[in-house]
Amino acid sequence: MKKSIIPCAAFLLSTLAFSATAQTVTPLKGQSSELMQQDIAACQAQSGGTSSADSTPSGGRARGAATGAVAGAAVAGARGRQHEEAYDRVDDDVKQEYRQNQAKDAAVAGAVVGGSRQRQDRREDRQDASQASSAYATCMQQRGYQVAP
Repeated sequence: MKKSIIPCAAFLLSTLAFSATAQTVTPLKGQSSELMQQDIAACQAQSGGTSSADSTPSGGRARGAATGAVAGAAVAGARGRQHEEAYDRVDDDVKQEYRQNQAKDAAVAGAVVGGSRQRQDRREDRQDASQASSAYATCMQQRGYQVAP
């Protein structure tokens, strides 16, 4: 009785391990549960299927805005120093307002660029995950398993 429970439990555990990838693996050649677990591990390692979408960086817009604001303020300061004679005669409050306006404009542009990069990274991550899933399914099929979504 114990011998029949162990393979069933191992099969159940391996099936639960794949619930995250939403794929069902069915042995077609009567493979044992131990062999199935070895094949699953080997195919996961080969396909790089352990990556997850959680690795996608977030906050692209915020980082872009911060970078843009710093760059905008630096550019505004540099432009002012190019015309030192006129720049020295301008009130400090006006200089600060000019730098802030330049920083705001650059922050908006940075947020747009950061958001665009973040979306591109997410698209690439989804494509990589899809390719890994396909490579995993191909590996398992070559080893005599049926893989269904």
